[in-house]
Amino acid sequence: MSEATQPLIRFMLSDIDGTLLRPDHSLSQANIEAVRKLQAAGIHFSVASSRPPRAMRQQIEALGIEVPTVAFNGANIIKPDGSLLKAHRIDPKAARTSLELFAGENVSVWVFADDQWLLLDPQGDYVEHERNTLGYDFVQVEHFEDYLDRIDKIVAASKDFELLKRLEVQLNPLIAEAARAARSQSYYLDVTALDANKGSALETLAQTLGVDLAHTAAIGDAGNDVAMFLRAGLSIAMGQAEVGVKTQANYVTGSNTEDGLAAAIERYILPR
Repeated sequence: MSEATQPLIRFMLSDIDGTLLRPDHSLSQANIEAVRKLQAAGIHFSVASSRPPRAMRQQIEALGIEVPTVAFNGANIIKPDGSLLKAHRIDPKAARTSLELFAGENVSVWVFADDQWLLLDPQGDYVEHERNTLGYDFVQVEHFEDYLDRIDKIVAASKDFELLKRLEVQLNPLIAEAARAARSQSYYLDVTALDANKGSALETLAQTLGVDLAHTAAIGDAGNDVAMFLRAGLSIAMGQAEVGVKTQANYVTGSNTEDGLAAAIERYILPR
């Protein structure tokens, strides 16, 4: 796609971690100002994240987002007042299959249900990292059986990135009819309902806002962002994204240490 032929954008959907935020989870002034320019130009802006809804509030408030937002990779679509517009929960059979597979591997397993972060082992990989990211604490449980009928997201976390790649390939055929596994970071493998993906969420938000998909843009850095790249009229990958993610996007911008989102907004989204 050449810059001369790209569509006029009326709505932009952005990933949060690795895209909107720096590695230390801070929101740069450059990104804040770029989003404000979008809003001043009458272009809708929203966020889509693997995070739970309450771990997104700070960014939503800082950016003055007044349209629906996307949590759990699309499992929850949240109205501006905090209520649910749509929820897609994991089929209990697919949830059990995922949990049984992860139980036999060297991964930290988390379940998000009932607006809680549930885990078995507080000493597992990336627990402290996730606590800092979410801004709230886990609830330790002995098992996940009581939650199988209402799980928003399952996460396998590990310092063995190649293991998570293998588990992604191994798990998807087993749950293909009901759920999907995709890495939201190199160290997180997320399982969500089949309809809970950022592509479907982009479509729902565009419809809610009255914007044709051809006039939407998506920006992200991870495998779970590719689904929205495939639906958006214009797609942008972050500079630090894996090669497989970059090849699915129309453009590649700078990394999240270089305010790549702000640069992309200035170059590809704002009217000339």
